[in-house]
Amino acid sequence: MNKRLIYWVCQIGGWSLYGGLQLALYASARSTPGIDLTHIIGEFTQMGFYLLSTHFLRYILVNFGWLNYSIARLTPRISALILLLSSLNFSVLLLYAFFAGELTSNDFLPKTVIFNIIGTAVVYILWSMIYLTFHYFERYNKSLKYEAAAKEIELRNLRSQLNPHFIFNALNSIRALVDEDPIKSKSAITQLSNILRNSLTVDRQRMVTFSEELEMVKDYLALETIRYEERLKTKFDIDNHSLHYLIPPLMIQTLVENGIKHGISTLRNGGMVEVHSKVEDDRLLIQIRNAGQYVDGQPATGTGFGISNTMKRLELIYGDQASFRIVNENKKTVLTEVVLPKTL
Repeated sequence: MNKRLIYWVCQIGGWSLYGGLQLALYASARSTPGIDLTHIIGEFTQMGFYLLSTHFLRYILVNFGWLNYSIARLTPRISALILLLSSLNFSVLLLYAFFAGELTSNDFLPKTVIFNIIGTAVVYILWSMIYLTFHYFERYNKSLKYEAAAKEIELRNLRSQLNPHFIFNALNSIRALVDEDPIKSKSAITQLSNILRNSLTVDRQRMVTFSEELEMVKDYLALETIRYEERLKTKFDIDNHSLHYLIPPLMIQTLVENGIKHGISTLRNGGMVEVHSKVEDDRLLIQIRNAGQYVDGQPATGTGFGISNTMKRLELIYGDQASFRIVNENKKTVLTEVVLPKTL
């Protein structure tokens, strides 16, 4: 059913139920069983007025833009409208009582008038609370869907930036080997084909397992080891419990590549790249250490492509549930650390 049909089903069904309960309460309160026709018609008259007046109230809320008002701005307006509708409701009942010949002087007593108007206002207030709650809940859901869609688009854009960036660097590595060592270049091409195959697969995924990402990182480091030879050494210390955790694709590979580009490649004797993982308090801790130094020993500001890309992706996916930092661990080593929750 569409929203309009649902609205009318709820309106007619709700006010019919209200009228039925009113008649049942009237019948149970009488000393003799049964309900007279006059009261039945009167109840249907009030039920019809409630149906029309609440629809009018909805019309005002929607078409006059009241639904976009803040609570402070909406409250006095809707209160005044409810008071007006309650007074009109009581006037309709008085008019019906006049034509039915049941109008008495007691119906005009101040306490009777106030009691009826306040009682009717309570009904309108309850209806307004239900309608506004439904509206705000629906708008909140739309907002969440829009935000999720916007984040997904941005994440896809960020992922699409990584593949060409990585492929360009890998091809440069192979190009440097072609003339220098054709045999090693063939091996490097094999490593690159493995990486490209995995890269094309993960490009369609929002998240991959840590084990899948780790295989790509190992292929990448094997490719870079061919290029740097003895200048690049690698070490892995992986907690088996971390292998099933979900992480953003190409995240570790990007950080390892950043360590080689800004660390190992700048050092005459090269150095070590270490990848360490551990599960602590149901959170995945990933640490990447590489030889090198950040200027003045300050944490990274995220100005580099790989770092800024990683930081933005973590923010979009995890919000404040994940942490990321790059620091000079000592005078010879840079530590890149990512902490991720188990579930999103």
